[in-house]
Amino acid sequence: MLWTYVDHQSPTYGQWQATSLRTSRALGYTVYRGRKLHTDETLAQEIHLHLQSIGPYCKAMDIVDFLDTPEMRARTGFNKQIGLVTAQEWMKKLEYRWTLTPTGQYVDGHERPDVWHDESQFYANDRRQRRWVHKLETAVPRPKGQGASQMVADMASADYGFLRSPDGKHEARVLFKAGKNRNGYFTNTDILAQAHKAMDILEQFYPDEDHVLVFDNATTHHKHADGALSARHMPKKPLTSLETNWLVRVKVRDENGCEVVKPNGKLVTTEVLMEDGWFADGSRQSLYFEPGHPQAGLFKGMSMILQERGLVKESQLHVECKNFKCPQDATSCCCRCALYTQADFVNVKSLLEIECEARGFTVIFLPKFHYELNFIEQVWGYTKRIYRQYPGSSREADLERNLIMALDSVPLESMRKFSTRSCRFMDAYEKGANGKLAAWADKKFAGHCVIPPKGLMAEFDDN
Repeated sequence: MLWTYVDHQSPTYGQWQATSLRTSRALGYTVYRGRKLHTDETLAQEIHLHLQSIGPYCKAMDIVDFLDTPEMRARTGFNKQIGLVTAQEWMKKLEYRWTLTPTGQYVDGHERPDVWHDESQFYANDRRQRRWVHKLETAVPRPKGQGASQMVADMASADYGFLRSPDGKHEARVLFKAGKNRNGYFTNTDILAQAHKAMDILEQFYPDEDHVLVFDNATTHHKHADGALSARHMPKKPLTSLETNWLVRVKVRDENGCEVVKPNGKLVTTEVLMEDGWFADGSRQSLYFEPGHPQAGLFKGMSMILQERGLVKESQLHVECKNFKCPQDATSCCCRCALYTQADFVNVKSLLEIECEARGFTVIFLPKFHYELNFIEQVWGYTKRIYRQYPGSSREADLERNLIMALDSVPLESMRKFSTRSCRFMDAYEKGANGKLAAWADKKFAGHCVIPPKGLMAEFDDN
């Protein structure tokens, strides 16, 4: 770059310092010959990959140590260690920010009235933390912890709001004091009882509509019947003795559906036969040898079950891949996977589906980690905002009263707006958008009932 010093037309002609600075900038360095990260994409990518390999708790000092290794010094040409302040600036260039762990949406319509179900937890000491504070105001003692809790499980629709009879005497709402020494925990039995209560209300007061019950993807909602098909722990070979026969261990329940507990606090269990499977033609397949067989009542084993289905090659595979972590999209890498992916094993219905469909109600489960599709989540947020405005109290009676008042204060109009927002997310996903694009489209087209079918990607790129 000597020409910038000797060229009469150069703006830095005859000026050594200005020439040096201009040359540094042209070569992608700072004033002090430090490397500019935004001009060296390869270096930026390597640092970014290194930080990702460290995990969520990476720090600026990790960049200092990474670039101070002999290998990186040889590749970058750095002859001394970079400063911590420089590393912190580079963290910003790489779009890292020192902030709280993100919360919110996880990023990885028809004419029938849908009834949406969900639960939420309220706490006695959950109060507003942000407000206008005078400079002379001092700190006051506050109760420790969250205080007593009250769980609420309810159902709602955009047509009628919370599910209840027109006169308000019957409702699907359940208030529950969760805890070992309180009401226990909200189990699948409680979910089923609430579902039946909801179906009773719908059949009695809204009989002329076709109702769909929508639940989130919680484990308690997906519980299968005792003895339902599952290849998870099946042995490969046939059993030879009734004493060692393979059965399904289940919990014993009383006439009210509650689990029976021993005096020592442990649950009482028993063993039952696993349900029959189904052949491709729809006929039943018993997993145990039939009466009259020399091994009657004994489990056949995965190998024989697969052979009876015509999967002879699969029946000769090893029992399972290590820790049952089979290759992605594999269907015949091991005996367990081959049986696990059979249609009758895949399509096992939950108890909730079985009992609701028996009464003529359709059940839909939302995808995992997509609470933005369930508008009742926004209803809980609205309710908690109102609840936090009430005077604080540690009494459980006040907690329940304030909770009910807050729930009843949610306007139907707001519920419908929340439902419309969830429908916009669904519409965006249906048009091929990912989570990030769907969230952007929801804000961009907040005044629309649906996302415009054309130009969605183009508008996103333009913005």
